[in-house]
Amino acid sequence: MDIVELGVSLLSEKLNLQVDPATVRGALSSLLGDGSGNIDLAGLAAKMAQSGELGSLVNSWLGDGANAAISPDAIRGLFGDGAVGQFASRVGVDSDRAAQGLAETLPQMVDSASSGGNLLESLGSAGGLLGAAKSLLG
Repeated sequence: MDIVELGVSLLSEKLNLQVDPATVRGALSSLLGDGSGNIDLAGLAAKMAQSGELGSLVNSWLGDGANAAISPDAIRGLFGDGAVGQFASRVGVDSDRAAQGLAETLPQMVDSASSGGNLLESLGSAGGLLGAAKSLLG
């Protein structure tokens, strides 16, 4: 199962969504996308690594150990209330439920996409990964 399909499946289950998977996929692409319709988990990891508190969270997701939890409030801070609200509207839930579902799903998506902290193998793209590596290592 690819990472996007994993996210669609987890969100649909956790939020008890009554919309088709393509709608959830589109909402995820809008929230996590790189502007060309692709999910950019490396960009997300880099953005989180640049913020002190969220940097330790993303490191736990990238590593092989247990994933640290992220709060719905941290999800809102990371993406902004507007983006979380748009995601919620697209999948047919309120903003609080959407933030909670994303908080439960994103760690698993990033963890599944990484192998020992390496997103490159799973995502097959070095573009956004260079910045992520600089943020995580620098």
